[in-house]
Amino acid sequence: MTDSPENPSGGPGPHGPQGPADGTGAPGAPLPAPPLGLTAESGATSTGPGPRRRWLHRTAVGLSVLVLALAGLGWLVYAKLDGNIRADSDTRNELEKYEAERPRSEPGGAENVLLIGTDRRSGESNGKYGADNGTQRSDTTILLHASGDRQSATAVSIPRDLMVQIPECKRSDGKLSAPQFQQFNWAFEFAGAACSIRTVEKMTGIRIDHHMIVDFTGFKKMVDAVDGVDVCLERPVKDDEAHLRLPAGRQTLRGEDALGYVRARKSLGDGSDTQRMERQQQFLAALVNKVKSNGVLLNPRRLYPLLDAATSSLITDEDLASLHGLYEWVRGLRSIPTEKVQFLTVPRQEYRYNTDRDELAQPAAEHLFRQLGKDRPVSVRPTSAPSSPAPTGPGPASGSREDSVNGAAEGSPSPSEPTFRGTTAERGICR
Repeated sequence: MTDSPENPSGGPGPHGPQGPADGTGAPGAPLPAPPLGLTAESGATSTGPGPRRRWLHRTAVGLSVLVLALAGLGWLVYAKLDGNIRADSDTRNELEKYEAERPRSEPGGAENVLLIGTDRRSGESNGKYGADNGTQRSDTTILLHASGDRQSATAVSIPRDLMVQIPECKRSDGKLSAPQFQQFNWAFEFAGAACSIRTVEKMTGIRIDHHMIVDFTGFKKMVDAVDGVDVCLERPVKDDEAHLRLPAGRQTLRGEDALGYVRARKSLGDGSDTQRMERQQQFLAALVNKVKSNGVLLNPRRLYPLLDAATSSLITDEDLASLHGLYEWVRGLRSIPTEKVQFLTVPRQEYRYNTDRDELAQPAAEHLFRQLGKDRPVSVRPTSAPSSPAPTGPGPASGSREDSVNGAAEGSPSPSEPTFRGTTAERGICR
């Protein structure tokens, strides 16, 4: 049988491998192959990619390398900052032994941090402030209360010469110190941060959730990291003990001068530790204000030096001893308005048996501790700036213990919101 004209190949009919017939009934012809070496999209030859594809390939490779480099750099920066912080596990282990007697945590997420500035003489450039005898005391101690809604923060200075009941504490040599009524900064010398924390908790009834320890060098580094803090002096200052020589007028203090300014006693104000604490509060307020107003927390180029200075200078509890833990805690505070970042000194008066020491002034101190312990608001009203050299005339200086003996001021906004003498980050020093 011969092939028919309609199917000359002898294969299957119209719907076989030849494909369906066209509209005229003729079998469909196979589609021609594209010319050798061309692609449907770009017209590139089979011998290699065209210019556009080569450009896309190189761009993708370059971006990948850049992303990996930035990720590697970011990891190195994070690892460095994270590794700077030293965890104080000994304090946690010691506090765990006394958990049953410690105050309960505050309601609603409020947190309390004990900031301890030590007078340690060992280490980088600290020897100039005195001989290193192997011990250290708390030169400055601040109880920082962050409200549960993170709409206010209150920093309460605790005088180092405040007479308090120090509990039995485990010393570094393993022996126990006897309970005793002594000045507050001895607690840190006796047995470090754990003893200071327990002393504060017994005095205030407030639980300490975190603690940070910083020495002279760390303070100087943090001030330098924000390019100094402005202060105003009515008269020149010369204080050999504080290593401080400053001209009169407005000026920016950095490093050594900043440390000398907050530590000086005899050449500024009336020479009392009371005015020194108020000067420290005002300096810290100005520092906080500068950090917030200059956008340091939102500028990586300016934030890194501050983080590096802070993390390399800190010893903290284990919860804060990581960049993530510290950042999360700071992030919760950065939205607080400067007028709601408050600084004050615990209400105190001259100790009845030694006028060179302090004791709590009641009932103002208990009122303050109760408000903070229940996360209730307090307010401060300004004190005069003790930033000038001590006056030569008679009479107590404003801001002295005689001027602020009870702490609480008259004219509180409401009975539930008592007012104490102090300052805010909004005020700073020069005003």
